[in-house]
Amino acid sequence: MAAPERGGDYRGFILLSILLGTQSEAWAGHILYSVPEETDNGSFVGNVAKDLGLSAQELAERGVRIVSRGRAQLFALNPRSGSLVTAGRIDREELCAQSARCLVSFNILVENKMNLYAIEVEIMDVNDNAPKFLTEEMNVKIMENTAPGMRFPLKEARDPDVGTNSLQSYQLNPNRHFSLVVQTGDDGTKYPELVLERVLDREEEAIHHLLLTASDGGDPPLSGTSLIQVAVVDINDHAPIFSLPQYQVTVPENVPVGTILLTVNAIDLDEGLNGEVTYSFWKMTPKILQIFQLNSHTGELSTLEGLDYEESSYYEMEVQAQDGPGSMTRAKVRITILDVNDNAPELTITSVSSSIPEDTPPGTVIALFYFQDRDSGKNGEVTCTISENLPFKLERSIDNYYRLVTTKQLDREICSAYNITLKTTDGGTPPLSTETHISVKVADTNDNPPSFPHSSYSVYVPENNPRGTSIFSLTAHDPDSDENARVTYSLDEDTIQGAPLSSYVSINSDTGVLYALHSFDYEQFRDLQLRVTAHDSGDPQLSSNVSLSLFVLDQNDNAPEILYPTIPTDGSTGVELAPRSAEPGYLVTKVVAVDRDSGQNAWLSYRLLKASEPGLFVVGLHTGEVRTARALLDRDALKQSLVVAVQDHGQPPLLATVTLTVAVADSIPDVLADLGSLEVPQDSDAPALTLYLVVAVATVSCVFLAFVIVLLVLRLRRWSTSRLLQASGRGLEGVPASHFVGVDRVQAFLQTYSHEVSLTSDSRKSHLIFPQPNYADTLISQESCEKKDPLLAPIDFQECEDEAQSIQVSSVISFMFIFLRNTILCKYLFCEGSVLKMW
Repeated sequence: MAAPERGGDYRGFILLSILLGTQSEAWAGHILYSVPEETDNGSFVGNVAKDLGLSAQELAERGVRIVSRGRAQLFALNPRSGSLVTAGRIDREELCAQSARCLVSFNILVENKMNLYAIEVEIMDVNDNAPKFLTEEMNVKIMENTAPGMRFPLKEARDPDVGTNSLQSYQLNPNRHFSLVVQTGDDGTKYPELVLERVLDREEEAIHHLLLTASDGGDPPLSGTSLIQVAVVDINDHAPIFSLPQYQVTVPENVPVGTILLTVNAIDLDEGLNGEVTYSFWKMTPKILQIFQLNSHTGELSTLEGLDYEESSYYEMEVQAQDGPGSMTRAKVRITILDVNDNAPELTITSVSSSIPEDTPPGTVIALFYFQDRDSGKNGEVTCTISENLPFKLERSIDNYYRLVTTKQLDREICSAYNITLKTTDGGTPPLSTETHISVKVADTNDNPPSFPHSSYSVYVPENNPRGTSIFSLTAHDPDSDENARVTYSLDEDTIQGAPLSSYVSINSDTGVLYALHSFDYEQFRDLQLRVTAHDSGDPQLSSNVSLSLFVLDQNDNAPEILYPTIPTDGSTGVELAPRSAEPGYLVTKVVAVDRDSGQNAWLSYRLLKASEPGLFVVGLHTGEVRTARALLDRDALKQSLVVAVQDHGQPPLLATVTLTVAVADSIPDVLADLGSLEVPQDSDAPALTLYLVVAVATVSCVFLAFVIVLLVLRLRRWSTSRLLQASGRGLEGVPASHFVGVDRVQAFLQTYSHEVSLTSDSRKSHLIFPQPNYADTLISQESCEKKDPLLAPIDFQECEDEAQSIQVSSVISFMFIFLRNTILCKYLFCEGSVLKMW
């Protein structure tokens, strides 16, 4: 029989429900909305942006999204309006079955803050299901001797709706023999019972056809029907009886399919057909019929598919035993399912940061996740751990959500990436676990300046180096990465001898190679002090510096330079005087030379390279002193020519030579006599020149005599003053030390003079240098005076001063004598063509 067609217009009711569904409330930290089931896709549920205190634009900027827990997405966020709308068909009966209140829970995640907000939407029931019987036809057998008033239970109808929309009443079509009584169970379920009003007569009517209608309380009401076929049978006065009023069994959820759980047993005392008992389910849902089966002959209850504690922890059902005539008895069966640890914990990562800066402060959230276990009891107790020795920890959020946060500041230079293992373990036996891996990279920040391996460097460069030569390479290491580790080099500004440092050396800013822009000269400067700075390219820029000492190494690039005797510029040869009475080892003269180089490049050695009379003179190897090697003989020539070589010890060695002319004679008259034999050109003006010389000698003698008289007067006056000071006890204690430098000045004068008076000669000229007496053997030096006992200082200084004055007098007398001698000799040695040449 077809169900009656639904009538009426439900649009007004649905519109009212939608309007009511927009109301929301916040309780216990949750946001609650309500919406009728079966609403159209995209229907408004609630204004999330308003309830969270955000604008629609902020929803998109903060990454607000819905986080569901494995269930199909029923709702969505409208990014423009910030409203919560339906995302698909919502069937309350599919979601919540017969629950009095149907709540759908999910969370809304604010991505940038990693905050979660719990949302619950209550699904309001709509009368969209009509009452329905499990079978379209019911068979009832009634004995013909059944007394009126006997009741026969009928199979009830089911309506998945709740409240007034659920099943409310049953109706039986009008007839003479039967009426309908409705019983209400403890759980509120209404059970229809067929009541026999009149005694049946099988012979009169063997089968009665009735129509049972079930109606709900919706507006408009919906109904369903089932055909009842009542068969009148012969008398059967015994009904089957179960051995137990209720059967119970407890089994683990992992029992194999086909396992016999229990066996029901009913006994009928009748015989024959009236005593044959068959078993069947009573009041069973289609889902239970898919899981269990009952053997109609043996009463064995077994499984058709695997049990799952997570779907249902127990099952209740009724079985009936019916004999051949149709007498029935029912018994309850309760099957309890034991949980088995057959589900590993599940961990779902909601949000994770794949890269974080190394200067992230402690307590920064880098991941948000939740975990669950479908098992129960200890099997569902989950603990979560992370890898040890990592700078992270777990913090609990709401529900089963956890956050992974940093515990200290990270350092990319120590560890640039972390592989974090999240391990969830339940409390079952044996425990089950799940591992989830999270990879987090540490982004670099410029927190390390470039560093040099050493605090200072020393570089040695030989002089005369080619310009542009690479002389050194510096390398600074920066442990940062990318631009933060790209190092550039520069030289600090400075000046060297008035010129900028950059004109001498430069550095490659990228490689740190130092180049010489100038050919260094050891004699000009011997070292450079540089400071090199290394900058990275980070922001902010970091730098460090290092000092570099550049030492110029000497090369043998300067030949010895002869200071004495001075090489004449007119081509003449110097002449030294050696008396014929000189003993072997007599010092004739001394060659003085210097070398601008240093070290062994400036070590000089002297040797006699050539001599007109071999074996007559020797040269000191290290002193340069020219001495007689033997006694001079009468046969030795008046004029001796010597070539002295001065050589350094460089590689290769360099040398210089000087030519000396030595005049051999016992005394000045001998020199004049010997030189007089030389060919002198006749000159008519010679007598006049002699007269000039005599006048000059007389004048010098007078000046000399006057000088000696003045000096003696000054000497007597100083001696008198000294005596007076000694008598007063003051001595010379207050006289500055600078007043006692006369000795040094006299010595300097004598040394200078020994290089100033000379004569020259060539083929027609001769050059004579008169060696001076060694006054150092007769003079008392200032050093010898200063080394006396400090307690005698006043007397000693006076004595030194007296000695110095004596030296001065002797020196002046000697000078005048030598000058006079040389003046006389000049007449014969230096007059050529009535011209007097003097050095």
